[in-house]
Amino acid sequence: MNYDVHIYTDGAAKGNPGRGGYGVVMESTQMGKTYRKEFYEGFRLTTNNRMELLAVIVGLEKLKNPNTTVLVVSDSKYVVDSVVKKWVFGWEKKKFLDRKNADLWKRLLLVYRKHHVDFQWIKGHNNHPQNERCDALAVMASMQKELSVDAFYEQQEAK
Repeated sequence: MNYDVHIYTDGAAKGNPGRGGYGVVMESTQMGKTYRKEFYEGFRLTTNNRMELLAVIVGLEKLKNPNTTVLVVSDSKYVVDSVVKKWVFGWEKKKFLDRKNADLWKRLLLVYRKHHVDFQWIKGHNNHPQNERCDALAVMASMQKELSVDAFYEQQEAK
């Protein structure tokens, strides 16, 4: 299939929970020219799974046109299997009862439904250039001095 955009994603957390970050590389080819954008953000307290999921969400939210045909490439079985095997739709029917990261799954489904999205799992740390770049962005983001607050996660942890 021809995709309008390829979104490569990765998340990282040191300590899990701990400092974390995500990295996104987006690529598209239009009229023979390849365009590439990168995004990243770090958080003071989060988990690896939240960062993996947030990377996909941010990538999809950056798309400007509805109904874009997208391939999301991730080394996260957690994210890829949850969508490809349709688990997330069952969780949604049960209102995400007792499901970790419900806030992010709901946010993913909102943006997922605006586009035509396929997922592909790749093995992490396997010399895939875009995946390696996403990993570097995620780790760099997690080590910044100024880190964002993952408010939902921190509120859950405080309970």
